[in-house]
Amino acid sequence: MASSFNTFFIFSLAFFLIASPFIQVARCQSDSDEGTTTEDASDIGIVGDDVQDFDGTGTFSSAPGIDTISVFPKNIAKLVKAGEETELLVGVKNDGESSLNVVAIKASIHLPVDHRLLVQNLTAQVFNNGSVPASAQATFPYIFAVSKFLQPGSFDLVGTIIYEIDEHPYQSTFFNGTVEVVESVGFLSIESVFLVTLGIALLVLLGLWIHGQVQNLSKKTKRAPKVEVGTRSTDASTDEWLQGTAYTQSLSSKSKKKK
Repeated sequence: MASSFNTFFIFSLAFFLIASPFIQVARCQSDSDEGTTTEDASDIGIVGDDVQDFDGTGTFSSAPGIDTISVFPKNIAKLVKAGEETELLVGVKNDGESSLNVVAIKASIHLPVDHRLLVQNLTAQVFNNGSVPASAQATFPYIFAVSKFLQPGSFDLVGTIIYEIDEHPYQSTFFNGTVEVVESVGFLSIESVFLVTLGIALLVLLGLWIHGQVQNLSKKTKRAPKVEVGTRSTDASTDEWLQGTAYTQSLSSKSKKKK
């Protein structure tokens, strides 16, 4: 019975997160007399990664009765643009007997071939007043950005939420899967500029080669004009040079005799 209830919770919470991408935090007290309440992100006090009482170096076990789920709102393909912020919503359900207090959310990027090969530790996001009462559920936003120098490709993202119950620290892994890192389309990359420049240079060289071939062909077709004299063809430049000599006079007399 408990297993079927947990399955129903996971599916219902996933539907809630996908259908409400603009909700930052929703706190639902299902089994209390106070009814359902909703608070925005400012009420839980997101204070970033500069809090002195959290160093993110501890490793703790998970608490019993705590279920987590996560979803990328408006990003079903799980595409992460290098150098740009990506939002991840983390859902927490407290089936324990005591209230829990969310301390921080952190994540890291690893190579998919070996999780021991750490690529990048992402920024930890710390919360103040991020409490989840017993028999209640809440959603917390986690915004991160991978390095803009990270090469595009598939990487493993491991996300962890750290919380306290009765002043004892715990942690739960809410995401452990593959994401696709892609280039930001805001500016041309170095590879794109290089390819465009190379293409222009090749087009210029091709144009110069075609121009040279046309010039060579035109030179070959240009020849001195021929002038027909009787049944022989002589070069016009030779006739001008021999004009008035005995050679031209003999040619003239021969042509008259033929007539």
